[in-house]
Amino acid sequence: MKISLSGHHVEITDSIRNTIESKFQKVGSHYPDVTRIDIIVNVEKNDQTIDAKTQYMGTTVNVKAHNADLYTAIADAVKKMEAALKSKSGSAKSHLRDKPVFNTEE
Repeated sequence: MKISLSGHHVEITDSIRNTIESKFQKVGSHYPDVTRIDIIVNVEKNDQTIDAKTQYMGTTVNVKAHNADLYTAIADAVKKMEAALKSKSGSAKSHLRDKPVFNTEE
């Protein structure tokens, strides 16, 4: 899985890069259809934001997490991404069930 990482008002250090890659690789192992995740790290005064976006089953999945601590925001973004992907997976599986056929001929 490819992780595209960029920073806004922050320099992406090796520690931040390693943390993000290790956390989001777990998402890739649970959902092998996810081949790319675009992540933007935004740091403002007392507010760190992680914005992650990916394509899954033909739709765009976008999650955003805020926190005062950057590493907590990363963990929250991973949890939200897994929940969003699980929700998409469940809705796709529900469409696979056989629909009842109504016969109008008498």
